[in-house]
Amino acid sequence: MSPPPPWPIGFRALLVRAVLYVLFIGAITQGAYLEALYLPSVRFSEWGFTEFTQTLVLAICCAMLIYIRQVLKVWPNVTLLLLAFLAASLVREQDHFLDTYVADNTWKVLVALIILPTLFWVVKQRQRFFEEFAHYSNTFAFGLFTAGVLTTYIFSRLYGRQEFWQAILEDSYSGTFKSVAEEVVELLGYSLILIATLELLLLARRVYRARQTSY
Repeated sequence: MSPPPPWPIGFRALLVRAVLYVLFIGAITQGAYLEALYLPSVRFSEWGFTEFTQTLVLAICCAMLIYIRQVLKVWPNVTLLLLAFLAASLVREQDHFLDTYVADNTWKVLVALIILPTLFWVVKQRQRFFEEFAHYSNTFAFGLFTAGVLTTYIFSRLYGRQEFWQAILEDSYSGTFKSVAEEVVELLGYSLILIATLELLLLARRVYRARQTSY
């Protein structure tokens, strides 16, 4: 018989979280539906529910990762890389506002200022990073984070291609279809990343408590 995981989770807690995650996914789907129904002037635009929720989700993820790294001090190099990735995504989501109210390509400069120093630090600390990643890569949080990244950055882009929807709808095609398909799937992907980050936070709290007990 295989030994239990070093940071166990109770079945009841797992069940409660699963129910809450189902309700959350249902809520964002309903939100997108209500946006389409009652907000025709801004639906699926930078001012709509879907885009705003994407920004909120990314901001919450960044806040949780800062807490994990700075307060719980669990896997600081892995969480730094995750934080840089999501912070860059958060900046990228603001490209319309940055280009409009600051200057063109401002978001690219900000993303570079986030990513390049982080990569430099992770490479410098690569031995510790790989040690931490060996633990993180065997968690549910990592699997869910990977699924979210694939959904957001790969599937949503391919699924939202203009050519794809033109082939399906032919003469009935409208750019709205492309926007809805891409943005809603992207929101789903970000939501998976949010759940993955929450799972990482809960795991980090168990790791933190285990460390405190062992002292």
